[in-house]
Amino acid sequence: MPYVASSPLTTAPLTPRLRAPARSLGRTLGRAVAGVALLLTAAVLTVGGAGSAQAQLNVDITKGFVDPMPIAVSDFQPARPELAQTGIDIAGVVGNDLASSGLFKTIEKSAFLQTSQELQNGPRYGDWRAIGAQALVSGSVDLQADGRMRVEFRLWDVLAEQQMTGLAYMTTPSNWRRIAHIISDAIYQRLTGEEGYFDTRIVYISESGPQNRRIKRLAIMDQDGANHQFLTDGSNLVLTPRFSPTTQEITYLAYVNDTPRVYLFNLNTGQQEVLGDFPGMTFAPRFSPDGNRVIFSMARAGNSDIYTMDLRTRKVERLTDNPAIDTSASFSPDGSRIVFNSDRGGSQQLYVMNADGSNVQRISFGEGRYATPVWSPRGDLIAFTRMNQGTFYIGVMAPDGSGERMLSSGFLVEGPTWAPNGRVLAYFRQDPADSNGKVTSKLYTIDLTGFNERKVQTPLDASDPAWSPLIP
Repeated sequence: MPYVASSPLTTAPLTPRLRAPARSLGRTLGRAVAGVALLLTAAVLTVGGAGSAQAQLNVDITKGFVDPMPIAVSDFQPARPELAQTGIDIAGVVGNDLASSGLFKTIEKSAFLQTSQELQNGPRYGDWRAIGAQALVSGSVDLQADGRMRVEFRLWDVLAEQQMTGLAYMTTPSNWRRIAHIISDAIYQRLTGEEGYFDTRIVYISESGPQNRRIKRLAIMDQDGANHQFLTDGSNLVLTPRFSPTTQEITYLAYVNDTPRVYLFNLNTGQQEVLGDFPGMTFAPRFSPDGNRVIFSMARAGNSDIYTMDLRTRKVERLTDNPAIDTSASFSPDGSRIVFNSDRGGSQQLYVMNADGSNVQRISFGEGRYATPVWSPRGDLIAFTRMNQGTFYIGVMAPDGSGERMLSSGFLVEGPTWAPNGRVLAYFRQDPADSNGKVTSKLYTIDLTGFNERKVQTPLDASDPAWSPLIP
C-alpha cells in the first residue's frame, strides 16, 4: 500500500473578540504538499500591548524541572450537530499533545464552568481562574459550501484577560487530526517561545515473531502513535531508517539476498529508488543538513571507515582512513562538522571532525563505551548511547564533550533521535527476556530535563526510530 501524504490546508489570522485595539505580527510562508504549491499565511495577535501577555504567561523550558502550566482546552464548538464528535476529537488531540510535552497540565473538562458554546462570545475569565487555569484554548469547527472544513482556535491568557493568538484553517475533513497537531504547535510556540514538534511523524522498525526469526518492517506514524502505516511487507530485513532534514524522504537499509542495499523512500509520492548495494554497511546513511548528501560507514578489506555520497551525482568520497572501526556519523546542523564513534583510542568513544575529515578530536571521556551519536537540530547538544557495566544509557553532551548528563537508562536503551525543535528525544527500550524467552522492545520519548519519559504506543514491538522535520 503506497504512503499517502496529508491534504493541503490554508491558514488565516483571527481578529480578537475584544474591544481593545489589536496589534498583529504576520508572516507569509511558501509550502508544498504532494507537489501542490500552497500559500500559508499566519498571524500572531496580541491585545493590550505586545509585552504584557509574555510577561505574565510564559513557560521557561530551559530550566531543569518545569512545574506544568495549568491549561484548559475546551471542546471545539460545532456549527452543526454532525461535527460534534470532530470538535471533541480535535480538543482531545490538542490536550494530549500539550500534556505529553510535560510543560502543561490539562484541566479536567468536568471542572469547566463555561461551556464551549458560551465561549464563542469570549471567556468569563473569573470562571477559568476559579478552576486554576492560567491559559485557555477555545475553538470551533464548520463545513464550507465547497466541502472543506474550517477550524479556528483562540488562545487566551486568563491572568491578563486577553487573547494571545488566533488562527483559522481550511482543509479536507479527513485532515482534522493534522490540524489539531498544528494548533498544538502554535500554542506551544506562543507560550514557550520555542518551535513546536507535534505536526511531525516518526518512522521506525516494527518487529514481530520469535527472537531467532524476527520479522522487521518499516513503519510510520504521527509522533503520538496515530495514523500508523506499514511501508514494507517484511519480506526483507530492514534497519535504521533516517529522515531527510529538508524533505519528506527517508533512507533505510534492507538486506536483499543477504546483501545490504540502501533505499531512498519519498513519503509524498510513495516512490522508492535504490542508492546502491553496499557490502559491509550496517547502518543506513544519514542525510546532510541540505539533504543533498548522505554520510555512512562501510567496511572494505576488513576496515570500516566513513564516506559521503552526493545524491545528485552519486559520487562517493572517503573521509576517514584509519585501521580502527569508524561508524555512526552525523552532521552538525550547519554541515561544518561531523560526530562519529570509533575505537581508535582502544575503546568505543565519540569523536568530532571537520566535514572534510580533518581535525579529528575525541569528546567523550566517561566510563564505558559510547555509540550512535546524533547532533541536535539546534546545534547545542549531541545525543548518544552509553554502555557501562551492563547498563545502557541515553545521554547528551555539548559538542566539545562538556556537560555530559544521562537522561534515561535500562537493560537496553538505544538509538536516540531528535524532535525537530531539539528539546525532545525518541529512542527504543528493550527489556530482558521473560521466562518464556520473549523479548519486548518499545519506543519512548524523553525531554531534555530527563523528568518526562513517555511510551509511544505501537501495534507491535518497535526499534530504531527516526523523527521527521515539521511536515510541510
